[in-house]
Amino acid sequence: MNTVLEKTRIGMPLYQAVAEALLDQIRRGDLAVNARIPSESELGELYGVGRNTVRHAIAELGRQGVLKTIQGVGTFVADERLSKTAEYLLGFTQEMQLQGKEAGSQVLEARIIPADPFLARRLQVQLGAEVVYLARLRLLDGEPTAIERAHLPHELCPGILKNNFAKISLYQVLADNYACRPDHAEQEIEASLATPQVAKMLGLEMPSVVFEFHRETQLADGRVIEYVDSEVRADRFRFYTNLKLHAPVQAVAFRRMPVSGNVGN
Repeated sequence: MNTVLEKTRIGMPLYQAVAEALLDQIRRGDLAVNARIPSESELGELYGVGRNTVRHAIAELGRQGVLKTIQGVGTFVADERLSKTAEYLLGFTQEMQLQGKEAGSQVLEARIIPADPFLARRLQVQLGAEVVYLARLRLLDGEPTAIERAHLPHELCPGILKNNFAKISLYQVLADNYACRPDHAEQEIEASLATPQVAKMLGLEMPSVVFEFHRETQLADGRVIEYVDSEVRADRFRFYTNLKLHAPVQAVAFRRMPVSGNVGN
């Protein structure tokens, strides 16, 4: 039976039933992100409704940010992924708040561990030194979005685990309570398949792709304040940065080299 007719029989307005049917197609993957949807007449024939009803449904999905219409080109499935900068050092909470999203956390583990050889090297501490280990499930509008495992030298932030990091920002506590404001970082990003455990925690079906982050964060004086590993849902984010061709590189790239003889003055 026509699903649109089924929904109208339970009291749903016809345009809304069409909108729901389109949403079902998008959720199933029949209409992929950035794909152009069928024309109004094609959708009308598919769902057995008039073009005005289809137009109303498309307008409603456009208001919800599900569809985007480019005049003279067509209507497309919008990319719902959030833009995440690879240019500025921001905590997850601050960055999501800038985009008008509600960021939350669930603390998975918080304890003091001894520095193994890897952590001693990354955090620039002695082997066996006390390291703060804070693992959190990061939430975006209540939905599991990332798993973050942070490691910090305990000597730089003694007693920091007394704070409730399900409710407050780690970077804010470092800045306000310990005068340890993160200043700059080196970060690697790679795509990988989620492990069964990660997929379960993030609510993903197997197989699913996640972004893996490995970041070393430093204070202005060069001391390492944090090393963090994260897995982030690839279906929720896209990354951007600004790229510039610096003058020295440009000069080398476009300088005419002499064929023979000495370079003149």
